[in-house]
Amino acid sequence: MNRRHFARLALSAAALPFCASATFAQSGVIRLIIGVPAGGALDPYARLIAEHMSKTLGQPIIVENKVGASGNLAAQYVADQPADGNLIWLATQAFTEILPNLFKNSRWSIDSFHPIIRGVEAPLVFIVHPSVPASSFAEFIQWAKQNKGKLSYSSYQPGTPAHFLGFQMNEKFNLDLTHVPFNGSGAQATALLGGHSQFGFAQVNSTFQLVQAGKLKALGTTGEKRDRSLPDVPTFAELGYPEFTAKVWFGLLVKEGTPPDVLKRLTDAAVAAHTDPENRKKLEAQGFEVTAQTGPQLKADIKAQTVRWGRLVAASGWSVEDRGTTK
Repeated sequence: MNRRHFARLALSAAALPFCASATFAQSGVIRLIIGVPAGGALDPYARLIAEHMSKTLGQPIIVENKVGASGNLAAQYVADQPADGNLIWLATQAFTEILPNLFKNSRWSIDSFHPIIRGVEAPLVFIVHPSVPASSFAEFIQWAKQNKGKLSYSSYQPGTPAHFLGFQMNEKFNLDLTHVPFNGSGAQATALLGGHSQFGFAQVNSTFQLVQAGKLKALGTTGEKRDRSLPDVPTFAELGYPEFTAKVWFGLLVKEGTPPDVLKRLTDAAVAAHTDPENRKKLEAQGFEVTAQTGPQLKADIKAQTVRWGRLVAASGWSVEDRGTTK
């Protein structure tokens, strides 16, 4: 064996561990981890995207709920596993931008993850039960002031935009409201429908069909422009309260350090899943705007918004130990 041939063999052998690892990550089962219970707004999104990505990648993707600590349990679980692409964290605006402000001693941060895609986004909608004698936000505020100290607002989970937008509203109008968080957007929508909660900021895709059916009333949305699902409902900016502008988003992240070829493969599959015409139609029918944003700017945007929500969290004085009347 000559020296040149021996050198080629040595280089090939040195590359084997990386290649074997990448091949394993690209051929095994992928688990998509969600930090909230099944049945809420994340479920239909997760299963639609997972099914399409599975076909593109030629490998199964299992959706798995790991519930606890307002979503922190799922984030920590993914952060603790090998960076091989076998685990994807289904992250949200609340998990990535608000959660780090609540768990100061958490072992993970956004730098523990590589954002693959911000897939969809949507505003929140301020919902009231039909028993509330208000057909506009101005009428609602007037009624709430007349009942100061007697009312509560709901959120779909503590530590979410619905929670802190409600706090912001409470402070701005001096309403003396109590916060009642629910365990998921589906549970909040059910509570609003049954009158167990009279009002609160809710996810559009959990409530817009109930609004369209006349079973709930929508008084304002938090987007920059009117939502296509609720075209007759004004934005808070239109109502003169631009400080209530906010959007929630869902996307996919993997652990930082995942091999570049695996990242590219997962990113390409995620983009294809979101831009597929049939998928896009289904997502828009659920009240989402498909953004399919990728690239390094995504992490920078998350960090910037973490600072914004951190100020509101600090102003509220709320901590993860203060769970109120969680249901």
